[in-house]
Amino acid sequence: MKVPNTIFSTITIALLVVSAGSAFSQAPAAAATATPAAPVPRDPQLSIFGIGNSAANSGNHPKWMPLMVAIGIRDCRSGSGGWGTEMEEGVFDFTKFDSRIGYDESIGVQDGVLLYGWPPWKKPPEKGLAMSSLPEWTTMVREVAKHSKGRIKLFEVWNEPPNSTTKEQTGADYAKLVCATYDGAKAGNPDAMVGMAAKSAHLTYLDQALRNGAKGHFDYITLHPYEILGCVLNNPGTEPMFLSIVPNVRKMLAKRDPAKVNAPVIFTEIGYDSRRGLDKQAQAVLKTYIMGIHSGVACINWFEGMDGDSGPLGLLDGKCNPRPAYTSLGKLIEVVGRHPTSIGWVLLNDKHYGFMIQGPKGPVLGTWAATSKPDMVNFGQTVNIIDPIAGTTTEAATCNLSMSPVLITNVPASLVAQAKANMNKPIPWGGDYSKAKSVSVTFADKYEEKGLHTLAGTSIAADVLAYGGSARSGELPKGGNVFYIDPNFLSYDTVPIEITARVKLKDPAHKAGLSVEYESEKTVREGYARTPNLQIPEDTSQWHDVSWKIDDSQFVGTWAFHFRLSGDPKNYLIQSLTVKRLDRS
Repeated sequence: MKVPNTIFSTITIALLVVSAGSAFSQAPAAAATATPAAPVPRDPQLSIFGIGNSAANSGNHPKWMPLMVAIGIRDCRSGSGGWGTEMEEGVFDFTKFDSRIGYDESIGVQDGVLLYGWPPWKKPPEKGLAMSSLPEWTTMVREVAKHSKGRIKLFEVWNEPPNSTTKEQTGADYAKLVCATYDGAKAGNPDAMVGMAAKSAHLTYLDQALRNGAKGHFDYITLHPYEILGCVLNNPGTEPMFLSIVPNVRKMLAKRDPAKVNAPVIFTEIGYDSRRGLDKQAQAVLKTYIMGIHSGVACINWFEGMDGDSGPLGLLDGKCNPRPAYTSLGKLIEVVGRHPTSIGWVLLNDKHYGFMIQGPKGPVLGTWAATSKPDMVNFGQTVNIIDPIAGTTTEAATCNLSMSPVLITNVPASLVAQAKANMNKPIPWGGDYSKAKSVSVTFADKYEEKGLHTLAGTSIAADVLAYGGSARSGELPKGGNVFYIDPNFLSYDTVPIEITARVKLKDPAHKAGLSVEYESEKTVREGYARTPNLQIPEDTSQWHDVSWKIDDSQFVGTWAFHFRLSGDPKNYLIQSLTVKRLDRS
């Protein structure tokens, strides 16, 4: 969520945790302003099913939040508090703060706070992280934590850093802010939990913060992986990109702060634009939570509950009318419960990902096609097939899988056993490349991915401009020159690699060079570095290998890709691309 500095000097974001029955019911919009007659008991356990809102909707929970409660959602990322409680130095006014908490508590909600911005009394206001106001920041955090002790526990540090920071500020500066927050929060309330944050899945930024003082000064991690979700929705079969997010966080913590290796991971924002299709948005909601359950995400605050000032992303439109995403998510919660756990995974027909979930009434299989072409799956016995988007339930032994998720109950015991056996195994992406020396993608007579994938997927085989049947133009369709390495081959870890492109010029009279833009541990703000530009030899009678050796890669999928080729795509042909790990002989 981008926060315009000219409008908001501070934002507080709430994570609401409520207990209530998980039975699905679609509440009418007219009932949305109703408030429970008596307080609802809090749920001490954080649920994966959450919701969020833009600043425009942070102050009108009575209008739309009851509709979320009606389908079992009890976690909401909202706004209030922080510097807004201290408009004058040393003078705290919690009137508005307490009013919001009071309403939330009346519907069984436990709030959390996003700490953001600068002291309102400082003129002119600071830019970027409040580095020149750390003592005042610590005092503000301490007083908010002290005042809300027993009512508020979660404190998130900044919104999507390095967003809203200056170009000069680094992860080391963010580490100082995290430490100042930790000291203040714990002084005000020893039970307070402090969350480190990063935009998208920018783990390189968090990695730098941990290496520069943040170690031991946080309790959970927050991310906003919009781009990776969008890639999965638009490129069938790329689910491992999403499924690698939490494992990469665990790798990072194991290396930088082993005591926190199991710290909760929360997606405090993630969403999908309803203008891309109402059913597509519903698919996005279902896939996000199903894959999140398998990944062990502690909470996912879908952005957002009702359309606000950030586009039509809501489960409800601007008039509080439910979209298919709303009813689909409600059905998912009804079937798997508010606190589902993962049993494991299966590959249906050896290619379609299926995620086995432990629900309150037994195992539930969440699955969809890994290809744009539907495929028939035979379960060998009659199962219940729930289509959350269509709102139907059928009994059959076979299911025609499409890109639209379905929930399968009465699952064969053999399939449940298979999922359990796979639980701790790496999820394959066209094969097991966990011990491979290299991965590659070939653009020859038959397009072939071996552990190296383009974000255009296998569909590019029909879209590219081929030359002689053994290559294609460097002028690729969207996503074709963007690459993602199988996470089981290499992710997060920095090891020496060599990237080789087999290319030749289209026309020797027009020279062309190539470089690689890749995720690097050294370029923390944007996350990507660029290799030197190498000229492609002028001899067009044969193919030439152009190679780059890289020793600072850190592949985490910040912008939903690991690396891409940069050059004039109209002047060269490419036959294949290979990534080799130089640490494996």
